[in-house]
Amino acid sequence: MSILLEKHFERSLATWTIEFSAPEYRGAEVQIWLFEDVDARRSAEMRLAQAGVTARFRSAYKPLVHFFLEEVDLTELIAAHVRYPVHGSAPPNRFTLEAYPLAGMLGNATLQFQAGEDDLHYIVELEYTGQRSSRHRVFAPNRIAIDLLGEPSLSPTGWVRVLANNSAGSLALDEARVSDYEQVFAAATHTVSNYAWGHTEPYFERLLIRADITGIERAIGCGDEVLSTFEALHEDFYFSMLEFFQRYSGRPMGDRGLQPGQIVPDIRRSGGDSIYLRVSTEVFAAVPAEVSPGDDPALACSLVDVKAALPPDAIALLMEQFQGQRLTALSRQGRTVDCVYHAGPGPAVLISGGQHANETSGVVGALRAAQILAKRENAHFALIASENPDGYALHRELCAIHPRHMHHAARYSAMGDDIAYREHPPLLEREVRDRALALSGANLHVNLHGYPAHEWTRPLSGYLPRGFELWTIPKGFFLVLRYHSGWKNMALALLEKVTAQ
Repeated sequence: MSILLEKHFERSLATWTIEFSAPEYRGAEVQIWLFEDVDARRSAEMRLAQAGVTARFRSAYKPLVHFFLEEVDLTELIAAHVRYPVHGSAPPNRFTLEAYPLAGMLGNATLQFQAGEDDLHYIVELEYTGQRSSRHRVFAPNRIAIDLLGEPSLSPTGWVRVLANNSAGSLALDEARVSDYEQVFAAATHTVSNYAWGHTEPYFERLLIRADITGIERAIGCGDEVLSTFEALHEDFYFSMLEFFQRYSGRPMGDRGLQPGQIVPDIRRSGGDSIYLRVSTEVFAAVPAEVSPGDDPALACSLVDVKAALPPDAIALLMEQFQGQRLTALSRQGRTVDCVYHAGPGPAVLISGGQHANETSGVVGALRAAQILAKRENAHFALIASENPDGYALHRELCAIHPRHMHHAARYSAMGDDIAYREHPPLLEREVRDRALALSGANLHVNLHGYPAHEWTRPLSGYLPRGFELWTIPKGFFLVLRYHSGWKNMALALLEKVTAQ
C-alpha cells in the first residue's frame, strides 16, 4: 500500500455546537444546516438549549424532503403547493428533482410545483382538513463550488444563521460554512488531482478512498428510497475521480475506454466525533483459487424465487446445467469468465448479463432467458451470465458494508473501463463476447442491465449525476435498442413486438 493522504477532521456538529454554547450566544436563536442524521442533530439542539440557546439543526442534504419528514404533520394534510428555486447556475429542474420522492410520501394529499425565484428558498403552502393552512420558507443551503473539471456547480453546503439576542431581531450571522462532509471530499479530490500519475494507463491497480464519516442513512418508507449521505459520497467520489482521469488522459468526458485502474470509495459510518480519510494505491490481492461448485443443493435454487444477487458459485453451477460448447477467458484479476454456446437450427442470439457488475439483476435475467430458450427444439444461443467477475466481486465486497447502496465503483472492470468499449489487447473479459458472436453468428445481442431502484445523487458536484442526469430517478422496466445502419425497420418491428407482448 502507498498512502497518498491520511488525515483526521473535526466533526462540524461538535465544533459548531461548542462555538454557539459560548456565553455571548445565550438568548440567541441559531439555525444550522449540515450533513448529519436527525438523532445527532436533536442531541446538539438539546446541548445548546442547556446553554440558553434556541437551536434548530437541519439537513443540508435534501432539505425539502427532510422538512416534510421532520416538521410537517402529514396525518390531516390535503394539499401541498411548493414554489421551488430556479438558479442560473443549475438546471431548471434541479430543485424539483431534489424534492424526490415527496409526491410518494404524501399519501392522498395532492402536490403541486411552481417555478420560483433564485434565492434558494422553497415556499411551501400546506392545506389541512378543517380549513387550516400554513405557509413556510424552507432554505436550501447551496454554494457555487469549482469542481475537478474547473466547472462551477451549485452544491449543497453547511450553513449557519444566528438571530441576534436583542429586540431588533436582526441576523447577526448568515453564512455558508464548509462542513466536515465537504472537507473530506475536497481533501481527497485535491490529493488525487495533484498527484504525479505518470502517462501510461492504468495509473494504478486499485485507488482506495477510505472515509469514516458521520451522516444520514434513513429509510423513508417510499419504494426503496433510503436517504444516504454515505452512498452519495461514494457516488461523488467515484465519478469525480473518473472524470478527473478522463481529463488527465486527454480523453473526452464520458469516454468509457479509459483504463485508470480500479477506483474504490469505501465509505463507512464513524463512531463518535472521529472523521477519518485515507487515500492510497494498492496492488490487487490474490484471488482465491476457484473451486468447482459441485452439486450443492443450496446453490441449485429456482431462479423464479431469487430475490437478491446470486453468489458466484451459484452462477457457475447454473451455467454448468446448460449443454453446449464452453468458452472461457480470464479477467484482469484472474477470475474466469464463462460462456456456453448452445448450437441449434434456429436464429442465434447472444445473451449476457453483468457487463456493469453492480447491476446484478441482469445476471439473473440472462440465466432465466437461457433456461427458457434451452427448452425449445430450435434453440440457438450463446450465454455469458456474468461478464465482469472482478466488478461482481467488488460489488459483493462493498455490499458487505452497505447492502442497499448502488456501488457504482463496481460498474466497470478492474482495469477501470467498460468492457464493451475496450479498445486494444489484452481483451481479457471482452474476448469471450467477441468469440461468442463469431462462433454463433448472432445478429441479436440481448444485453441485460439493471438500473437503480432508488435515487442517484452527487451532492458535492451539483447534486445531479453529471452525464447520467436521465438516471437520477428510478425508471422501472424499459428497453433500449441499438441497431446497425440499414436495420432501422427491423429494429422498430422487433421493439414494437416485444413491447406489445
